[in-house]
Amino acid sequence: MAKNRPVGDGARKGSVTGRTQFQHNGTWFKRDANTGRIMNGKADGTPHKGVAKEPDGRR
Repeated sequence: MAKNRPVGDGARKGSVTGRTQFQHNGTWFKRDANTGRIMNGKADGTPHKGVAKEPDGRR
């Protein structure tokens, strides 16, 4: 499981498990790896921190 300690340093130890992300039309979407449902989108053009991108095969 990913940890965020110490709080406020902006770093994550390990990757977020059970999640993947992909980009569509400039928006990054986060997907639940178990069900395949889209969880949320991030429209600022930057990917989610610590979440594996789908095409790389880690999840």
